Amino acid sequence: MSVGRDVTETMVGFARTLRAAGGAADPERVQAMLAALDHLDVLDPSDVYWAGRLTLCADPDDLARYDRCFAAYFSGATARPGRRPPPVVVRRTTMPDPGAGDGGERSEGLKAATASAVEVLRDRDVARLTDAERAEVARLIAVLDAGAERRRSRRFAPAPTGRLDPARTVRETLRRGGETSLLKRRTHRTRPRRLVLIVDVSGSMSPYADALLRFAHAATRSGGRGVEVFSAGTRLTRLTRELRHRDADTAMAAASAAIPDWSGGTRLGEELKEFLDRFGQRGVARGAVVVIASDGWERGDAALLGEQMARLRRLAHRVVWANPHKARPGYEPLTAGMAAALPHVDDFTSGHSLAALEGLARLIAGGPGKGSAHA
Repeated sequence: MSVGRDVTETMVGFARTLRAAGGAADPERVQAMLAALDHLDVLDPSDVYWAGRLTLCADPDDLARYDRCFAAYFSGATARPGRRPPPVVVRRTTMPDPGAGDGGERSEGLKAATASAVEVLRDRDVARLTDAERAEVARLIAVLDAGAERRRSRRFAPAPTGRLDPARTVRETLRRGGETSLLKRRTHRTRPRRLVLIVDVSGSMSPYADALLRFAHAATRSGGRGVEVFSAGTRLTRLTRELRHRDADTAMAAASAAIPDWSGGTRLGEELKEFLDRFGQRGVARGAVVVIASDGWERGDAALLGEQMARLRRLAHRVVWANPHKARPGYEPLTAGMAAALPHVDDFTSGHSLAALEGLARLIAGGPGKGSAHA
């Protein structure tokens, strides 16, 4: 008996969440998971858990990510490292899908209390969420994989193709007593680029600042020591140390305590100049992916912001600007700050929803969109 329509929608939604977090949940693996569920009890949380774990995980690195996503998606909780995720919260309904027989009851039964809401929440503006919805989105942001794109290192690693590795070839020949062997090859290693996030915490950005800082925490967790986070408003505050705490809520509490100008004014030009003078010129921004999350409402000198953005663009590998208002119908970047900044931006995107933050994570990882700075 094939998996019901509602079960399919629920599991495809879970696979999309896992893929956004960096998992290997490609269409072939999703089909394998659905085929496995055909032979299992979809009302049994253990069956659902293992069907997904055995089909959607490609290597050991995916296991912890899978547990986090499974817990957040199905039960609204956060899995602790090294522990099994909480069980799926399932419920039966009294009205099965007409004509579906037992399959209709099974498909309705799998519906989790939070799973159906996740798909709805993905595209909802975080400024318009209820407290419960905001908490659910926060849990899903916490499992995002927001690591920076990788760059070529000067170091080499063995590889099946690439340039000739004379030293390894000679050593292999000597090990064989002088007999000829296959030529050994090598290629450059890769390493993640440095990632810098500057989050506007002014009054006009207050509905989005929490979600964007939680995204910065997810990026810090994914990128480790290569990630730097700052808040900007009337002054620049470095938040890297506070956001390195593994628990998202603890990290957010520490960041909130460290920010002295939350919901204040905006002097982006002055703050960006301070960042470049104190940190950027010394190497933090050099060759990095720099993300500025702001609506561009500059109370200071817009010309100064334009000058500092040009300076940043010369240092950084890539500059991304996330403006939550960009998603609004008819939006045009007409504010003085945005008009001054856009000529020096590689990617202009939004950051207003969970889906938009997933897209921002893909941009940071070097996905499509480079060179696109249009409204």
